[in-house]
Amino acid sequence: MKKVFGFLKKELMLTLAVIAAVVSLFITPPTKELWGKIDWHTLGMLLMMLCVLEGFKKESVLNPVISLASKLKTMVPLTLFLVFGVFFTSMFVTNDVSLIIFVPLTILIFREGDKEKYILPVITMENIAAIRGSLLTPFGSPQNLFLYGRADVSVWRFMLHMSPLAAGSAVLLVIFILFLYRKDLKEKILHPEDKKPLSKEGRVRRIVYLVLFALIIVVIVTRTSLWYFAVAGVIIAILIADRKIFLKVDYVLLVTFFCFFVFSSSIAANEQIAEALRKIVAGHEYWVVIAMSQVISNVPASIVLYPFSENFAGLIYGADTAGLVSLIGSLASIINYRIYVREYPGKGMKFIKVFTLISWAFFAIVVIPGYFLSRWKFF
Repeated sequence: MKKVFGFLKKELMLTLAVIAAVVSLFITPPTKELWGKIDWHTLGMLLMMLCVLEGFKKESVLNPVISLASKLKTMVPLTLFLVFGVFFTSMFVTNDVSLIIFVPLTILIFREGDKEKYILPVITMENIAAIRGSLLTPFGSPQNLFLYGRADVSVWRFMLHMSPLAAGSAVLLVIFILFLYRKDLKEKILHPEDKKPLSKEGRVRRIVYLVLFALIIVVIVTRTSLWYFAVAGVIIAILIADRKIFLKVDYVLLVTFFCFFVFSSSIAANEQIAEALRKIVAGHEYWVVIAMSQVISNVPASIVLYPFSENFAGLIYGADTAGLVSLIGSLASIINYRIYVREYPGKGMKFIKVFTLISWAFFAIVVIPGYFLSRWKFF
């Protein structure tokens, strides 16, 4: 029991997720319908990505990107490259996937360049970049995809309405980066000259992981209903290529996501809670979705509140702003947290402090303009 409690104390987000899931099951007892509402698709995508990126790490597949980054000898352009790499890729491969790609890369580059003191602020800005970059497109985030599917608007009209938020956030991110390095805008970083060469023995495995990664991106972008075949294919391919990869996968993150989905599904299925939402949501979508997202995250909050909403713009603008308030506000933020604490065990509270400080500063600047923009009707 001591080991169990020690583990739960160490894994703060998992502990909160488990408690939330258990409490919610007393509110709404589990049923077959309830389990069917859990977002198995997201869990499947996350499992595939975690497996493949562990393979990337083991076989040094990201070395070419590291080599490209190593051409940037000062911190400002390097940080701009990493943060806006997240910002733009999140528009096409979703915000969580962009973080899974770039955050480990950032930690590796800054650690090798003896700039670890900048890791937390930079990966926090990458978190902001993922949340604010992904809002531009219908498929940049799960809540955008859900809400876009229920709105009678074209892709271009959707992007037109979201572009002020994305453009303003991009400018603000540049200002935040310049402020971070304000003491020396030309601060240098030394990249190790002797990069680990790619072994010939691992060439086949590298090709396998790259093919699997391409498959995952296709599944994410096309939103195919046959995604479970892709999950099975990835698992089988890795079992053949290198089954030891499964020993390194972050299953804690998967269980954390599962518990949050159980919680949100249970809350949404409760009729009394649903009736209360009908009374408070209409006309206050922007603020209500931001507040509710801090309890069940922005994806399930969007799903729960949509039937009671009268202002589509307020709902989607609020959902895409909610992730700046707390870790729970966006599941992408939980991914960022998990990546960091796996590299720096016992530093979870330090992450939360830095994350909260920077994200709240960003939130305080964008929340009011976002509210006024939410009055611009989509249709």
